[in-house]
Amino acid sequence: MTQKWDAQQYGANAAFVHGLAGGVVEWLAAKTGECILDLGCGDGQLTAQLIAGGADVVGVDASEAMVAAARGRGIQAELGNVEALPFQSNTFDAVFSNAVLHWVKNHDAMLGEVRRVLRPGGRFVAEFGGHGNIAAICVALRAVLDRHGLGKLEDGVNYYPSVESYRARLQRHGFQVEQIQLIPRPTLLPESGMDGWLRTFRRGVLDALPEELREPVVKETVALLAHVLRDESGQWTADYVRLRFAARL
Repeated sequence: MTQKWDAQQYGANAAFVHGLAGGVVEWLAAKTGECILDLGCGDGQLTAQLIAGGADVVGVDASEAMVAAARGRGIQAELGNVEALPFQSNTFDAVFSNAVLHWVKNHDAMLGEVRRVLRPGGRFVAEFGGHGNIAAICVALRAVLDRHGLGKLEDGVNYYPSVESYRARLQRHGFQVEQIQLIPRPTLLPESGMDGWLRTFRRGVLDALPEELREPVVKETVALLAHVLRDESGQWTADYVRLRFAARL
């Protein structure tokens, strides 16, 4: 299932994504004048932070809406697939990515492209969903979809690897893994709660449903999850787990 993005919706319901990126930005440790690729730059909020720190940053994203939003911030952003990057070989000192790689379908193709565009000795620093990420949300949504005979729509939406499996994958592509860890991160959701989360991060799944089922699926999933992810004050917390790594050629 192909995920679909709306830049305005993302800005309203997913500001926590770039707000919680301090750790991976610290691991990147961008230096003034470095040429960096922001892989899956989205609306460019983190890209802008890296540029403000003195790095020369280019963004790439597969969503036309997100590229337009990033360009609206004055960022050089290109429309492109991470499995076939629109850049020359040996272009970047570092490739950076936050909250994107769990959407990538072919990680071997992506890693081959990252290696190609990096200069010798270049580094790849990223954070994305790791093993166990949004487990409760996935189980609840699949249960609701199964009830309507549409459970397969959730198949292969995301990839959440373990530390061991992703370390091995990086090494197979010639990367030396300097740091890698799994980070449990229960994440407070904005006022839109789980309803907003589903409409933002499962928009592709919802759009694939018959129109008359979209609202019932959201409501049924929210009702199931309320027992485990919503507290007595009404605050929602998503069961996030992140995988962060720093690797070098």
